[in-house]
Amino acid sequence: MRLKPDDISPVLPIAIDEGDPLPPLDRVNRQQGVGLDRLYRHHRDKLVRFIGRHIQADRAPDIVQQLFARLAAKGHHADLAIVAPDAYLRQAALNIIRDEARHDSRRSANLHVCADDVPLLASDPIAALEARDILARLEATVARLEPRTREIFLAHRIDGFSYGEIAARTGLSVKTVEKHMSLAIAYVARHLAV
Repeated sequence: MRLKPDDISPVLPIAIDEGDPLPPLDRVNRQQGVGLDRLYRHHRDKLVRFIGRHIQADRAPDIVQQLFARLAAKGHHADLAIVAPDAYLRQAALNIIRDEARHDSRRSANLHVCADDVPLLASDPIAALEARDILARLEATVARLEPRTREIFLAHRIDGFSYGEIAARTGLSVKTVEKHMSLAIAYVARHLAV
């Protein structure tokens, strides 16, 4: 394919035949898209600072990594045709933050405290020991529940799922989920009564 001087444009042709010479680098349109690696190198630090203003600063690099992993998974390896990369990446980061916040609130991750991490108060160590003892008895009682009943009980009481959500996850009816919950509550109450 021979080009006349009038045919030379700053944009690469759609397809280049095997025998065609490549255009000089100054004729390649670099604005067509931005490689993922260049996008990462150019926007990473700005994104970390931006995300650090919205969540804990030590989690910001993980969010940036997750954002670019999602972009890479979409198959945009060579070029990305993003018109406004700053706005796009910031909005995508905010979406990931919202997704994680929803997930954490559903799992009550922000409320979880390990019993061993709770310090015994010097003012009333006996009450603290009794509370730990009750917690240990509760864990042992829940562990003795039937596996399906235990799964439903923990999904509702610990993870915060509604009966309808549990029914959808387990393939049971809402009535059956209610029955399992009633059995679990009665069992726990019976075995923890002192």
